[in-house]
Amino acid sequence: MANKKKIVNDPIYGFITIPSNLIFDIIEHPYFQRLRRIKQLGLADYTYPGALHTRFHHALGAMHLMGLAIENLKSKGHAISYEETEAAQIAILLHDIGHGPFSHALEFTLLQNTNHEQLTEIILKKLNQHFNGKLDMAISIFEDKYPRKFLHQLVSSQLDIDRLDYLQRDCFFTGVSEGTIGADRIIKMLELVDDEIVVEEKAIYSIENFLSARRLMYWQVYLHKTVVSAEQMIIQIIKRARYLMYHGQEVIATDSLKIFLESKVDFERFNTEPQYLEAFAKLDDYDVWSAVKLWSASRDRVLNFLCNNLLGRKLFKVHISNHPIDPEFIHLQQQYLLENQHWTIEEIDFLMVSGTISNAAYNLGNHQINILMRSGKILEIAEASDLPNIKALNQIVSKHYTCWPKYSQSRT
Repeated sequence: MANKKKIVNDPIYGFITIPSNLIFDIIEHPYFQRLRRIKQLGLADYTYPGALHTRFHHALGAMHLMGLAIENLKSKGHAISYEETEAAQIAILLHDIGHGPFSHALEFTLLQNTNHEQLTEIILKKLNQHFNGKLDMAISIFEDKYPRKFLHQLVSSQLDIDRLDYLQRDCFFTGVSEGTIGADRIIKMLELVDDEIVVEEKAIYSIENFLSARRLMYWQVYLHKTVVSAEQMIIQIIKRARYLMYHGQEVIATDSLKIFLESKVDFERFNTEPQYLEAFAKLDDYDVWSAVKLWSASRDRVLNFLCNNLLGRKLFKVHISNHPIDPEFIHLQQQYLLENQHWTIEEIDFLMVSGTISNAAYNLGNHQINILMRSGKILEIAEASDLPNIKALNQIVSKHYTCWPKYSQSRT
C-alpha cells in the first residue's frame, strides 16, 4: 500500500502531517484539488501583490489547527474519540469546498441567491457517496447535528478554527502585520464546559486582540476600496457577458463557465440537476481569467472596455462614505459618462455601480465567545473584558460606495 501519511511544508506552521488515509484520499479528490486554483482573497492581490494564496492552503492549515485544538482539549482530560477527531478535521478541511472562482467576489453572481455554505453541503453529500458513507459524522458536525456541540463550534462560530487560520494566513501573505493574532495561545487556552467551547481567562487579552485584528483586516484588506473596485469590475464583466448571451450574441467561454452564463442557476436547480454540480466541480479562477483575456478582444465595447482595464489594472474610481451617496453626485458622474465619454444609458448600467459594504467583528447572536473566569464563572467576552470597545465591535458598521470609470480611462 502507498504511504498516505504525507508531510506538507506550510509557510505558516511548518510541517503539517496528513493524519489519516481517508483524509489523504479526500485531499487527492478532484473536488478538493480544485481549491488549488481558487485564490483565498479573490482580487486582493491588486492591492497586496503577495495575496496569492489559495483556498487549498487555507483548508490544509485549518485541518492542522483543528488537530492541535482537539489534542489540547484531550490533554485537559476530555474524551474525544479518534473517529470524532478525524470527522472534525474532515469537516474543517471541506468547509470551503463550495467556493467558486474568486471566492466571495462572484459568490452571488454565477449562481442566483446561493451562498458557498449551501453549495458545500451539497458537495459534502456527493463526496460522502463517493466514500461510501465515511463522511457521515463530518457532515453531522458541519451541519450542527452532532450531539457534541463543541465540535461544530470549532468549525463555525465566533471563535472558530476557520478564522484562526485565515487571519494568520492573510496577514502573512498581505504583509498587514497589524492583523496578527495569537492563535497558538488561543488554542492552548480553549476549554470545555458542558460540552461547549470556552476560553480560559488567561487568554482574555488574546481574544480582545483577535476581535480587533478581525475588524482591522476587514477594513484594511477584505473591504479595501481598491479591492471593492476590482471585484465590482469582475462582477460587471460576468453580468455583461451574460447580458450579451441572453440577447443572442455568441460569447466564448469554457464549458464549465458557459453553463452558468447561459442559465440562471439557483440552489434548487444546483441540487436537483447533476450537470450543474459537475460543471461547478471543474470551475475555478482560470476559467474566468481565460474568458476575460478572450473577451478583451470582444466587439462589444462595454465588455472590451471592462476586460482590458481589469487586465491592465485601470480600475474604477471608488467613492466610499459613511452616509448614503448623494443621488446628485451619482447623477453628475452619469452625465459626464454620457456627454464626455459617450456611453449610452444602457451601457452605464454596467459601468457605474453603487452598494454597501459592512463589517461586524463580533456577533453576539451567533455563538458568543465565553470566558471561563478563575472563579469558575462564565462570562461573555464583552462582559469579561475591561475594554469598552469590545461591546462596540458587536455593532454592524456599514459604508456606502459608488464606482465608475476614471475619466482618463480610454475606450478601445
